[in-house]
Amino acid sequence: MTGTPLKAVILDDYQGAALAAGDWSRIAPQVEVTALQEHLPSPEALAKAVGDATILIAIRERTPLRAEHFDRLPALKLVITFGLANASIDLAAASERGIVVCGADGAGEPTVEMTWALILAFFRNIPQETVAMRQGGRWQQTIGIGLQGKTIGLVGFGRVGQGVARVAAAFGMKPLAYTPNLTAERAAKAGAECAPDLDTLLDRSDIVSLHVRLNASTRHMIGERQLGRMKPGALLVNTSRGPVVDEKALLDALAAKRIGGAALDVFDIEPLPLDHPFRTMDNVLTTPHIGYVTRENYESNIADAIEGIACWLSGMPVRRLNG
Repeated sequence: MTGTPLKAVILDDYQGAALAAGDWSRIAPQVEVTALQEHLPSPEALAKAVGDATILIAIRERTPLRAEHFDRLPALKLVITFGLANASIDLAAASERGIVVCGADGAGEPTVEMTWALILAFFRNIPQETVAMRQGGRWQQTIGIGLQGKTIGLVGFGRVGQGVARVAAAFGMKPLAYTPNLTAERAAKAGAECAPDLDTLLDRSDIVSLHVRLNASTRHMIGERQLGRMKPGALLVNTSRGPVVDEKALLDALAAKRIGGAALDVFDIEPLPLDHPFRTMDNVLTTPHIGYVTRENYESNIADAIEGIACWLSGMPVRRLNG
């Protein structure tokens, strides 16, 4: 390929890490890659920043890509997304405009680790005690809660859910899993009991941890009724996607102390607005969607993104997500 290189833009590279995470020389000089660290909240802002880019690389769902975005990007021909699913990309709209969308496969282990980081930090009051230490506050302000013997309910039992279950067993906990098609045999192979339905899981669990993909059937699957079935002291953990939980219902349950608390890495709107109640509630632990953000996972996704671009240039796209 000769002439002017194609323009590729990495979106929402918050940490400025993407260009150093892989060998982009593989697609040079055919493609010139730049990265944007700032979040672009509107189609207009995206179009102004991206201009005549032929390729966009989306780091998960940080920026939505829908018809109104595509219509402002007439040069766009390829989108590569971290992960093999991205609910923020309108695949049908992309197909209608001749835009190819491909995935980059990451690892499930970082989200497993993040789930346990949130659980341990919440039950052992690590954020509060760390702040007190830094500020010279009172020594030992809180009393933690142990995990041994407690039941953790896993809603979703794929790669991440099974990984969480294996760690739970090491803590002497009782993993209880639910998905619509889960069998007792498959659950047992991963060291978990199969719950007959979601209500049973919610009734029995001391921790409810969500590990499902966001789609029409899982959007708001945890709402007012489901939160009402949880134990008064139970913890809800969400490292999946924000809209899996009805945010208003969760805010109401937390404000009324109807559940023990929530540990959240994902939200309906990201970045989370500065005035959002989740930022200040004393029974909520929040992190800025960093469950998948590890050096190793970035390197894996970037390697796949580079391969995806190279294969598309050769006319043979891989890990294609739309028709």
